Parts: sequence; C-alpha cells; structure tokens
Amino acid sequence: MMTRRDLLTASAASVAFSATGVVPRGIAQSRLKAAHVLTGFTPGLPDAVARLIAGQMKDYADSIVVETRPGASGRVAAEAVKGSAADGSVILFAPLGFMMLFPHVYKTLRYEPQDFTPVSTAASFPTLLTVGRKVPGQITTLADFITWCRANPKDATYGTAGVGSTLHFIGAMLGRAARFEFLHVPYQGAAAIQDVLKGEIASAIMPLGSSLGLVRSGELRALATTGPRRSSFLPDVPTIAETGYPTLEDLSWFGYFVPAKTPADIVKRLNSAIQEALRTDEVKSGMAKLSVEIDAISMDSFAQLIASESERWKAIVRATGFTPTD
Repeated sequence: MMTRRDLLTASAASVAFSATGVVPRGIAQSRLKAAHVLTGFTPGLPDAVARLIAGQMKDYADSIVVETRPGASGRVAAEAVKGSAADGSVILFAPLGFMMLFPHVYKTLRYEPQDFTPVSTAASFPTLLTVGRKVPGQITTLADFITWCRANPKDATYGTAGVGSTLHFIGAMLGRAARFEFLHVPYQGAAAIQDVLKGEIASAIMPLGSSLGLVRSGELRALATTGPRRSSFLPDVPTIAETGYPTLEDLSWFGYFVPAKTPADIVKRLNSAIQEALRTDEVKSGMAKLSVEIDAISMDSFAQLIASESERWKAIVRATGFTPTD
C-alpha cells in the first residue's frame, strides 16, 4: 500500500519531470471547442482554484467554463459528470473525499469511484486546529488543550464544516486517541470560525486557509496542522505528528476526474494541460494567495492514493462508530 509519504516523494518526482516541459508522445494536440469543469459547492475555495487553473489551460479547449453545482454535499456534481459524455468535455474538480470517504458515510450513493478516471491532483492543504476566547490564553499547545478539555468536559467542543467530513473524523479520532470527550458541532461552510471567535465553542478543525489570517492577527491560536510536514504558511505551528498523534496526519487533496470510459488519449491530453497550467507563474502566485500548495502526482500514483486512502478512511469511520446516512 502506498503511504502518504511515498506519495509526497512521487509528487516531487512528478513536478520535477513536468518542469522539463516535455509532452509525452502520442498525446493528441487537437483542442475541444468547449469544456465544462464542475465543482460541487457554492463559490469558495474549490471554485477559486478551479477557475485559476482553467484560465491557464488554453491548449485544451477554446473555452473552459467552471460551473458550481452545489447540492447533497457535492454529490450532485459528481452524478452529473458520471452521466455526461465520455469525451473530455465535462470534468469534475473535487476533493478526494468524494471518492475515498463518501462510499463509507452515505447509505445511498448514486455513483462509485469506478465510474470515474482520476486524471490529476492539483492542490493540497492541511487541516488546522484553532482555539479562541473560550479557551484560556495561556493554553498554546495541543497538550495543554487536551488537559483543559479533560478538566472542562462540557466545554470541550470543536466545530467543522459538516457531519461525515474528514474534519469531523479528525476531531473524533483525536478525542479517542487522547482519551477525552470531544463534542462535534457541525456548521455550514466556515461558520464555525465565527463561533470560535465569539467564544461560543472552544475550537475549530478547518482547512488551513479558513483561519490563516485570524491566526496571523492573533485573534485565534493555532495548535497543530495535520500535514506530513509543517505548512509553509504557518512554519511555527507544529504538525499533529510532532504533538504525538501521527495517526491523525492528513492532507486534503483536490483533483480532476472524468467519466470512466473517456479514451486514454483524451485523459492524457487533459492531464498534460493541467500539469502545464500548474507550472505557470499565474497559478503559482494565485495558489499562494489561496493558502494552498500545488500538488501534482502521476495518474498511477493518483489512483493508488485513492485506493489506499479509501481503506484508511473506511477503518476510521468504523472505529468512530459513525452510522452512515442517506
């Protein structure tokens, strides 16, 4: 099984290869007249990243339209792409959770990961655990926070962007690993951050970019990130592994998918267009502003990542006792 550290190595190798600018032989160069990239959420980070990259994929199609198709936690967009023509004209841009987590948290899923071909990862970012005014100011480490939670069980709360998300399960597993009751409070989008600021809840487990500015301004305290290494955006904040909980290490990835029957030459051409876009200065600077890292791995490594992470999250969901929902 490929580990996340193996994939980081593969990612670095892929970027080094891509930097040569060599397009593999056999990739057709004809462009589509139009392509549509679907995201499963209202305008926000996924939409912004997808638009940024699409703007630099000029060799793939004459026009690329990014559409938000919110609904059912993103499943509406995935179902739409599954049922579209397998000609490279309709593309799904989504977090890997659509493929590796959703099969384990929903009773009814109108698609399977096998209905899609993974084309390319594009970006990754760690999760960030922050605390606010409800937690005494002298608490600045995860160890201190855990001790405080044990002493104040009624206040030991964490907010996330929803039930059944990776964020939800990271908090649940932290409570299990550190042996304290950690109450989950689900929100829509990044609303949990506001309640941490107001002191309504103790902490939030959210994507790094959701609260980066508030951490830098001192309004929130960052206790740990979940990446395999310290984030370049918060180099003074330790990783979850450094704090003693390596099993909670996790990255949120975004990637591209097309219907499973899409011809291999089209998949390769789309992959090449994405890789070239990720090398542009416009995308590099735009990603930095969005607080995400460019993270592109090979198609084979992408498929292995989904398979290995699916098994890992299956075990995590079962360990927490979560009951799948509709």
